[in-house]
Amino acid sequence: MKSAARDPNSMANAGTRPAASPDLVRGREAYDRHEWRDACEALSSADQKMPLADEDLERLAWSAILAGRSDLHFATLERLHDLRAAAGETCAAAYVAFWMGLRLVTFGEVGRGTAWLSRAERLIEHEQECVERGYLLIPRGYSELFRKNAPREAHQAGVQAIEIAKRYGDENLAGLARLLCGSALTTLGEHEAGLAVLDECMLAATRGELSPLVAGIVYCGTIGCCNRVYAMDRAREWTAALDAWRRSQPQLVAFTGACLVHRSEIMQLQGAWQEALEEARSAAGGADREGVPAAFYQEGEILRLRGDFEAAESAYRSASQHGREPQPGLALLRAASGQTAAAVAAIRQVLASAPSAHERIRFLPAAVEILLAARDLEGAQKAAADLEQIAQDTGNDIIASLASHARGSIHHAEGNDRAALEPLRRAFTTWQRVGAPYLAARIRTEIAAALSALGDAEGAELERDAARAVFRDLGATPDLERLGGTSAVRSAQPFGLTPRELEVLRLVASGRTNRAIADQLFLSEKTVDRHVSNLFTKLDVSTRAAATAFAYQHKLV
Repeated sequence: MKSAARDPNSMANAGTRPAASPDLVRGREAYDRHEWRDACEALSSADQKMPLADEDLERLAWSAILAGRSDLHFATLERLHDLRAAAGETCAAAYVAFWMGLRLVTFGEVGRGTAWLSRAERLIEHEQECVERGYLLIPRGYSELFRKNAPREAHQAGVQAIEIAKRYGDENLAGLARLLCGSALTTLGEHEAGLAVLDECMLAATRGELSPLVAGIVYCGTIGCCNRVYAMDRAREWTAALDAWRRSQPQLVAFTGACLVHRSEIMQLQGAWQEALEEARSAAGGADREGVPAAFYQEGEILRLRGDFEAAESAYRSASQHGREPQPGLALLRAASGQTAAAVAAIRQVLASAPSAHERIRFLPAAVEILLAARDLEGAQKAAADLEQIAQDTGNDIIASLASHARGSIHHAEGNDRAALEPLRRAFTTWQRVGAPYLAARIRTEIAAALSALGDAEGAELERDAARAVFRDLGATPDLERLGGTSAVRSAQPFGLTPRELEVLRLVASGRTNRAIADQLFLSEKTVDRHVSNLFTKLDVSTRAAATAFAYQHKLV
């Protein structure tokens, strides 16, 4: 968790200490195996019998936070700080104060967190050179990151921290600093440069070059940044890596909530809404409280798209109560509920409070949709133009697709349907390529409306039928209702199987285990178990062999 000179895994001075107790030996061994709960329990037990020395006290602090014991983590760090300060180890004490401050701010305790960061600054103010100066550049940089005209300063802070990390050979500091640099560059609209820095950051995490706490921060920070700038392929890749890292440590509690939320976001994009909802709910009710705000928001998103508006509003409110901005989801919910004025007021408010393009990109697509529903063409035009400028500045294909969709929607609202078709089809092609069935189907409904206005009734119906099939499979009730509900298209899935159940059946027939199926489909093993149980019931079979035989007999594989 710190510079090599104070590596808690270094036992160079072990011979000068009294013989370790069985609990202490057990705790150290569990720590080395990344069995965080066992390490925490054993080290705590040893500490109760005889107060732990510096290195073991630090082991207890890190194993406590990774095992989800934030109370013990902060209490132990405070003891460690006092121990080092009393011994005159000012730099070592400042290092602990830095982590106290950073983690408290992360937990929403900004006042206490800032006080500890200030203490760390004071402890090293007379030190000529130390690695802790690099660590303290990190919170300074993040404080600048989202201030107007300040991301360049955040990037410079990250660059300085990287130089210090190189001088001291501190990989953890380098990882945190690169995360700051990559975040700053993407905030500035320099997406490719920023993502390249984040890729280097993730390489260190996946190769095991970072401590577990820093690795978790890097994983979650990188994926969050990828999601913010619509780097979909990277978000999927790094979420899979985060999930594998999490599974390699069964006793890990920290970061599990964030991992589940990221998985849920990917599943929602790919059209696995039920699985996405289950993952979000697992995160909301899990032991990792850091992931709770985002989990509630994600739950609200899926419920809104399914038409369960009352439950969606409750989820958005829970997200807000836990400190997560409930927009643009809540504004879209208001619009879907017919409360257009409230939706317009909400989306305008968040746009006004988001001065940077990096922040506005979250709200602009929803703003176009809501303002068009309110027949505010001028407002929609401005939002679309902003989106187009951001797409041009960043060169991001997904943002360009969002801008094309917005422009096509505006052309249609203006009655210029011939002009609407080209940008709508361009946006549809992108979402189809990305593998986002819902978003592609939404655009098909707009293409259908334009074709109808141009007199191509048959082409319009083909587009509507394709969209209906997707909406029906997903359970997107509001979208089905907007299309008129019924259609000549009926579910083509045999024996009442959903598309996902048919996919699972084919993998069962290929001989894969539920664990292997879960890995291939990016699902939890529990979800695959449920799918297998459901398809057994629908096919009236009781074994995998019987399901396989049924699949071959009825040409389902």
